[in-house]
Amino acid sequence: MGSTDLGWLLALPFLIPIVAGLLALMVRNKVWLARTIGLFGCVALLLVTAGIFILVIRHGPLAAQMGNWPAPFGITLVADRLSAIMLLVAGLVGVSVAVFGLADIDRRRERLGYQGFFQLLLAGVCGSFVTGDLFNLYVWFEVMLIASFALLVLGGDRLQLDGGIKYVALNLVSTLLMLIAIGLIYGLTGTLNMAALHLAMAEVQQPAAINTLAVLFIGAFGIKAALFPLFFWLPASYHVPPVAVTAVFAGLLTKVGVYALIRTFTLIFPADLALAHELLLAMALLTMVTGVLGAAAQYEFRRILAFHIISQIGFLVLGLALFSPLALAGSIFYMVHNIVAKTNLLLISGTARRMVGSFELAKIGGLYRASPLLAALFFIAAFSLAGFPPLSGFWAKLLLVMASLEQAAYWVVAVVLLTGALTLYSMSKIWAGAFWEPHPHNGPKPLRMFDPSERLQRLAPSVVLVIVTLGLGLFPEPMIAFSKAVAEELLNPTGYIDVVLNGRGN
Repeated sequence: MGSTDLGWLLALPFLIPIVAGLLALMVRNKVWLARTIGLFGCVALLLVTAGIFILVIRHGPLAAQMGNWPAPFGITLVADRLSAIMLLVAGLVGVSVAVFGLADIDRRRERLGYQGFFQLLLAGVCGSFVTGDLFNLYVWFEVMLIASFALLVLGGDRLQLDGGIKYVALNLVSTLLMLIAIGLIYGLTGTLNMAALHLAMAEVQQPAAINTLAVLFIGAFGIKAALFPLFFWLPASYHVPPVAVTAVFAGLLTKVGVYALIRTFTLIFPADLALAHELLLAMALLTMVTGVLGAAAQYEFRRILAFHIISQIGFLVLGLALFSPLALAGSIFYMVHNIVAKTNLLLISGTARRMVGSFELAKIGGLYRASPLLAALFFIAAFSLAGFPPLSGFWAKLLLVMASLEQAAYWVVAVVLLTGALTLYSMSKIWAGAFWEPHPHNGPKPLRMFDPSERLQRLAPSVVLVIVTLGLGLFPEPMIAFSKAVAEELLNPTGYIDVVLNGRGN
């Protein structure tokens, strides 16, 4: 495969949704056509990301220089194992939410451009995963911010506008911190190419400058990832848009922030940067505890899940903070598991609300009898999130616990186990209130189900995502081996640097 072909291949994960998004916006008043374009774009994205994943597994990291400008002077696109798995799960989430959205998004929002903004959001996510330099990472973050803000306020409801203002205000702070950090690191090294930065930062003999940059990047990406104490925008905004929007936000947006943290602190900064790892560890543990306590205090289906988004981010960053091969492998496994399970739980919450007309647990009940399939889907996804063996969450948490024990960090293990127990409590609260207990007499009885087409659109994505969750849980060995290979690449990025700067594989 030539360099030109490789460039087009690595560009397709963001070119496909950009083209689909622009076309969908042009024909937004023809809802059926915009839906067709959006769905076709998501399927094409999934196929392309699957192809990139296979190529990376077979040949190692892939890189292309756009316009044939040599690195580090041009725009570099890169796909290693971490990028490849993130692209693949983004494609899976895109298709799942697109199908669910056919039943969940009303026609008024469709005519306002939902399909187009959804595609542009996917473009920003995928662009972040394949970019090889910090400036273009900033560009893709801004694409995500614009598209996500549009999706958040689409329809103009008062609560949506209130949540959207809080969301964009704090994310603009993240943008400011990121721009400051980019300017400082360019002034210090003369480059923004990540592979070149790995070499340049090793030559910098200014500890104060390096620590300042590390704190700035933690602040910028920590806001995106919803790390403590920077997460307040999330529970204030994620419960206001339609469920399909919340699901893609929960599955992908915060994970891009975590991806940026992992990429930055394994590739750019020195491995022995103690201040950054200590700060990340403290923030990870506090994120886990505060998020799960917030969830335990809630009695509304979607708000509980919103606080659990925060809590689970702590687990993802914990592996980076511990900074060992096993810990990073645990974070990668947890990332894949969490994206699948969390997206699914939000989709299931939307179906439950469609059946009973409320997210309030006090007004829900009897869903197990109304739809045993929906109850089974929730049970598997929820208890996987809680780390119940032998589901996927158990293996991800086991890797992190083992990594903590390797470093004799027993208090970290205690926090992990406490968070897992409170997660189980929260999920049990939803299970008992919404599914198992009889429906309260003061509310409408749950629908048995909807017409066949809506039933398919709402339940088929959840079935597929549950199958993935079961596969990761019942057959964990391939994913554990893959996660360890990702961790090895991250801790020894020689292959990444070689393919970017020396053109190997092009």
